Amino acid sequence: MASHSAAKKEAPAPLVVLERFLPYRLNVLASLTSNALAQIYAERFGLSIPAWRVIATLGQYDYRTARDIAAHGVMHKSTVSRAVAALEQRGLIARRPNQDDRREELLELTAEGREIYEALAPQALAFEERFVSVLTSEEQKLLADLIDRLSGHARLMAPEDAGEGEG
Repeated sequence: MASHSAAKKEAPAPLVVLERFLPYRLNVLASLTSNALAQIYAERFGLSIPAWRVIATLGQYDYRTARDIAAHGVMHKSTVSRAVAALEQRGLIARRPNQDDRREELLELTAEGREIYEALAPQALAFEERFVSVLTSEEQKLLADLIDRLSGHARLMAPEDAGEGEG
């Protein structure tokens, strides 16, 4: 029978401290930022994060396939599919056949969807400006450059259909 030592064993130092682990920190930052921005489009227009991304993508590119939108927004295809169905039901997007590939449909904003995009885009840009206002203009440029470099590198490291970003 083993005796219990009166001396307490010291716990080993953690191998990973999440609060200092860059992937965790980036995820937290993305979630906090996305949730703060979501208040704008959720309260005013009843849009989810994926629905906003679909509208923003179609506002930027006029028309895209659901697969294009998923890749552009780093979202899972099923997430995009649910958002597209909800937006279509609300009359904010429309489908049309893709003449280049009959297996896919092209999605585009309806007039009402375009109105929402045009109302939200300036608010999203104002949010971005407020968000980065804690940085100098030099820091903002450096941050943008670093994000571009890290994003490009992460795309090389990640599998083709890597999960879903919810930020």
